[in-house]
Amino acid sequence: MLYTAFFFGLISSFHCIGMCGPIAMMLPVDRNNPAKKVTQIITYHIGRLTAYGTIGLVFGLVGKGFFMAGIQQNLSIFIGVAMIAVILIPEKTFAKYNFSKPVFVLISRIKTTLGSQFRNKSYQSLFTIGLLNGFLPCGMVYVALFGAIAMQNAGFGVLYMVLFGLGTVPMMSSVIYINSYLTIPIRNKIQKVIPYVAVIIGVLFILRGLGLGIPYVSPSNMSLFVQENPQCH
Repeated sequence: MLYTAFFFGLISSFHCIGMCGPIAMMLPVDRNNPAKKVTQIITYHIGRLTAYGTIGLVFGLVGKGFFMAGIQQNLSIFIGVAMIAVILIPEKTFAKYNFSKPVFVLISRIKTTLGSQFRNKSYQSLFTIGLLNGFLPCGMVYVALFGAIAMQNAGFGVLYMVLFGLGTVPMMSSVIYINSYLTIPIRNKIQKVIPYVAVIIGVLFILRGLGLGIPYVSPSNMSLFVQENPQCH
């Protein structure tokens, strides 16, 4: 199921253009030195991937706890349903319940620190911008986190989120260079595809949890990853 992370990151990056694109376009990079500009953009992405990997570690550990409890099959089904629900339920519905209220202060501090970093062109600042950017709330990241939980392993949780982040790199890099070509109509058309992809990934997790005996899609083994049993040798 790791492949779904990169693919989802690649598709959802078109959503990221609207959310994080302005941050990428405002990066304090050297506009007159192409080579240096590339290394600066890479540094920014390393910061983002570090944030995603850190979050993946936390949620991967949560998934491991569920695995140790022996409820990984039901967990996979629940996560698939949750992924689909997050996409299908209007954002206004979630906003009504104000789930993020407890972390408003933290988010505000992140944004304040993020803004101050744009005045500095050092690599450290670019890394910090990417790092803080990665911790900002994002619906697509929330969906990816469900996948990290389903990995049932801290290492795979990190890998899932890093792959998701890598999927967003091409578009988030190109937006700095070709922003004028990404017109609103084009963005809108591409964004219409994102919900379908997220629903497909959600369905894959549900099938995985059902254990229908379909190779690679819904194996009878309850774990997402085949666990070797030393006693079988």
